[in-house]
Amino acid sequence: MKSITVKDISESLGLKVLCCTAGLHTTVTGGYVSDLLSDVMGNAEAGEIWITLQAHLNVVAIASLKELAAVVLVNDIHPGEEVIAKAKEEGIPVLVAVAPAFEVAGKVYHMLYD
Repeated sequence: MKSITVKDISESLGLKVLCCTAGLHTTVTGGYVSDLLSDVMGNAEAGEIWITLQAHLNVVAIASLKELAAVVLVNDIHPGEEVIAKAKEEGIPVLVAVAPAFEVAGKVYHMLYD
């Protein structure tokens, strides 16, 4: 696996960074794609990025609990101001991709493993 950061992914995929630029220098250890919060709680690993279309407060809570590197929202979904405020409080970078989850996950996989 290659050593890449949240910033590398953001720049390569043209993601919009909504908050927490300090966290962009975090090394990404993998990725997890799920819209089911209990699935992410049970299976995501610290250091991974979470690719999802969920954009509510519980996403930030789980990302913080699991020590995830960042949350990438797909389909050009933007969270409300309260979500961004909580992400800033927790230091979790939140990024937005116009592309769907399948495309984002594929590109991140190739960045990590090719």
